[in-house]
Amino acid sequence: MKTTDPETSPLQQAAKNLFDFAVDRTDTKQLMDGLHARADINRTTVEYELPLLKIITVGWSISYFINHPPYKKEVSEFFWNAVREFSLGLSETAGLMTGADIDYFQLIKDRLDRYVAALNDQPEAPEPAVVIGPEFAGACGNREDVFTVMTGSRMFIATAGSVKTYLEEVKLR
Repeated sequence: MKTTDPETSPLQQAAKNLFDFAVDRTDTKQLMDGLHARADINRTTVEYELPLLKIITVGWSISYFINHPPYKKEVSEFFWNAVREFSLGLSETAGLMTGADIDYFQLIKDRLDRYVAALNDQPEAPEPAVVIGPEFAGACGNREDVFTVMTGSRMFIATAGSVKTYLEEVKLR
């Protein structure tokens, strides 16, 4: 997750590295390969929702794990601005391919709101992944499918853990 660019500040570089990690689809492919064949879910929907969850989890983790408010603010702003720019490109490409207006950044915001509301509705949950997994499965179309719940939980846990480790390495935690 670590690269350096002499033109950016260490906080901007950290945000750039986190953004690059957030949009990398390697783990999405691995999770899709591991999604049980008996999952009662549309696999295309899961494959579409996993990258959204990963981006959201990276953004959430920045806010959750960085303790110094000015650092948190700068890294978070830089990260979300990069996500917005990335989303514009995806929206334009998808619009050209489908002929329909698609606002990918709004989709990310809507999912973020959904996950945050679910977390707020269950403050007694032992850990966020317990809430995120079922909410992810619900976004995919079947909140009761244990295989999809586990896939969402795995994405959340692995992504949050990677962000936490990275922030510790660059001394932002």
